[in-house]
This record gives sequence, C-alpha cells and structure tokens, in this order.
Amino acid sequence: MTALDILDLPTGPVALHRAREADLPELVALLADDVLGREREAPELGPYRRAFAAIDQDPAHLLLAARDEAGALLATLQLTLLPSLSRGGSLRLQIESVRVAADARGSGLGSALMQWVHGWGRERGAALAQLTTDAARTDAHRFYTRLGYAPSHLGFKLPL
Repeated sequence: MTALDILDLPTGPVALHRAREADLPELVALLADDVLGREREAPELGPYRRAFAAIDQDPAHLLLAARDEAGALLATLQLTLLPSLSRGGSLRLQIESVRVAADARGSGLGSALMQWVHGWGRERGAALAQLTTDAARTDAHRFYTRLGYAPSHLGFKLPL
C-alpha cells in the first residue's frame, strides 16, 4: 500500500494511507474507543462496509488511516470536498470522524495531521475548512481552537 504522505514526528514517522476495506475493524474500534463512541458504534461491520464502499468510490471523499512504522493504526478521519453556492461559490473541506488513538494523543500527531488536511484541501481548491464536534468533547474544542478554528455556527441534528 502506497502512502499518500509521511508525517515526521518526534515519536517516529506516521504513514498516511487511503483506508482500505480491510482496515474497517480497526477503524470502527478506534471510533468506538471513547465515551460517546461506545454508545454510537456497533460490532456488526455490514453497515460500515456499505458506508465504506460509498465513500471509497466517490472522488470527493477521502477516508484516511494513519499508521506507525509497526503498522499500528494511530488515527483516522474523513475528508469531503463540498461545492457550495454560498461564499462566492467556493469549495469547502468538510472534516469528519477525527479520532486519534488514546496512546498517541499529546504526541503532536493531531496537529500534524490537521496541517496535512489543510494542505490537502488547499491543493484541491478548498477555500474553507469546516468540521463539527460533539458539544461534550471539550478537549477537542480546545484542540480545534488552538489550531485557529472558531466556533462560528450552532449545529442542529435530527435522527431520521
């Protein structure tokens, strides 16, 4: 598997790859490895396989897997390029499902990963990066604020 890029961190190199279907058990486990994820994620991989297929076949999406030299999954996130009529018809970079493994937090991986993400979006013409984070994720709020994100909107969700 060819790396999209390598992040050189003090703790060692981290390879960024387009996620593969074979990564799904580890990706789902990483998504489930927190208080909110334990309630939201499920052990049955069928729905995740269907979602992965839709994400993987659409060039506007990138599901990323970040691995250390030993092959351990350290982080994941999903990127989506969204065309928009607002903001002068600009392209937006939507960042979703950001997770860094608990033992990799504080290593600089999250910041390096987000810098890479911003570059990826700029290279594709995105004028704005946007993301949502659960209101209960106060550590994530501090992290995104430190990166320059501003809590500019109030989000609403409705289960369908």
